[in-house]
Amino acid sequence: MKVSIITVAYNSAETISNTISSVLKQTYNDIEYIVVDGLSTDDTISIVQSYEQKFNGRLRWISEKDRGIYDAMNKGIRMATGDIVGILNSDDFLTSNYVIERTVENFTDDVEAIYGNVHFVKPNNLKKSVRFYSGKPFRPWMVRFGFIPPHPSFYIRRNVYEKYGLYDPSFRISGDVELIARLSYIKKISMKYINMDFVTMLEGGESTKSIKNRKIGTKEDLIACQKLDIKSNIILVHFKYFIKVFGYLQ
Repeated sequence: MKVSIITVAYNSAETISNTISSVLKQTYNDIEYIVVDGLSTDDTISIVQSYEQKFNGRLRWISEKDRGIYDAMNKGIRMATGDIVGILNSDDFLTSNYVIERTVENFTDDVEAIYGNVHFVKPNNLKKSVRFYSGKPFRPWMVRFGFIPPHPSFYIRRNVYEKYGLYDPSFRISGDVELIARLSYIKKISMKYINMDFVTMLEGGESTKSIKNRKIGTKEDLIACQKLDIKSNIILVHFKYFIKVFGYLQ
């Protein structure tokens, strides 16, 4: 079973080496790695190129203008040839060398998507966890509250994208909420939680780096529900923060 891992990058020279290295170190060998760059002006592409030979033909990349992060993710998915597709952000890295191996082991014939846990670290101390986000509490009805499993832990069969569509690029922050809500709540795909730390994430991601972005994300969560005819309101989507606190304690 081939796994396609997609990294979207833009001016990620300070972090992308750790991202790429974590993919290269995986104990599972049938991995196709795709980097979609948005015309970086720093050394991102030269760093990506420096890893090409180490991947022995399993690394592909493009660098071109895009319409935002979800448009770039869609480009990567269209390039993918794997049976399973996962997204790994350019400032994050796979927590252990066996993440993909264990993920594949859990993809039985009746499972269409797998998710788990992630943890956050500060850029100056990658070994100390400052926040834990568990996917264990997730149930599809929770999308009404803007709550989804940790997106970087979400691995999905490529044929599900072919059947039900890709990310909606009109979203700036909550394209992952719309996608997972559509797949889990509307299309009712079969999903499985595994108690594993998939990804180490740097604090300060797009959705949480400022109060302004949090407000945009919450507003877009509601827009995602409205688009999908999922009953919600602005008060309900704010409850995701309380659910996440429960998730941190798992």
